[in-house]
Amino acid sequence: MRNDAEWRTLLVAGVCYAVWFLLAFGWAELPDTLRVLFLIPTISLHSSLQHEFLHGHPFRNQKLNDLLIAPPIGVLVPYLRFKSCHLNHHINENITDPYDDPESYYLDREVWSTIPAWLQRLLTFNNTLAGRTTVGPALAAIGFAISEFRRAMAGEPAVVRVWLRHILAVTALFWLITRFGSLHPAAYFLAAYLGMGLLMVRSFIEHQATEKANQRSVIIETRGPLSLLFLNNNFHSVHHAYPSLAWYRIPAFFRENRSRFLRMNGGYRYESYWEVFRRHGFRAKEPVAYPMDVRRNKHGDQS
Repeated sequence: MRNDAEWRTLLVAGVCYAVWFLLAFGWAELPDTLRVLFLIPTISLHSSLQHEFLHGHPFRNQKLNDLLIAPPIGVLVPYLRFKSCHLNHHINENITDPYDDPESYYLDREVWSTIPAWLQRLLTFNNTLAGRTTVGPALAAIGFAISEFRRAMAGEPAVVRVWLRHILAVTALFWLITRFGSLHPAAYFLAAYLGMGLLMVRSFIEHQATEKANQRSVIIETRGPLSLLFLNNNFHSVHHAYPSLAWYRIPAFFRENRSRFLRMNGGYRYESYWEVFRRHGFRAKEPVAYPMDVRRNKHGDQS
């Protein structure tokens, strides 16, 4: 074990899996509506744990970490592909870049100008918090699948292998739920979709497009339930500066270095997720069109 406090990560993971199992396969006396409502944050927490595990926790043996957290209870994204893309996202100078950041929600201005007006409206709605938590999971899953298909067609067999295993595992999961579970598979899929939507409350505000790379990651100073659900990843500037720092160490580390982090990220901060909702619930936080000329600066002049 990495240190004497990693038991906290294992405890959270154990509770998460236990609650998930009871909701999917037990507690038949609970109405489906309640079980779906409880599954949503449980699946979101599992996604937060996947993020923690891929960064080297709780064990030094990364293969063991991957094995423990790989079960596809979130359905929509294979863990190993998320891991690969997310580690690429941690090349800090590429954060938000529509070509080089696999987690970017921006489009090159040239691309933006060519897409249909209805798609522009949809993507602009997706840049509100209401949009990101409702249509966002569908748009993200479709966009990711298209990107992955292109990778497979370009000759990346590892992508194909991961997706085949994921499809088989999800098929087995839904067979088990149908055969032994007490929740309808359609209700489970709804919970997985909404769980991803809840997770996007965090990712919605994590980054902004600005010239200075160290000013692109946010600080949200809340310590409420969402902070726990997201395993303190709301202190996102801290995470990008120290990606191997365990989730339970982040708040104290931020408090000790608050002024330094706020100088470093240019004061990109919110007091709480309630402030995020008030400011961006139905108002796009930024344009979808990327403000920097990435084609000229990074990909050559293709005009």
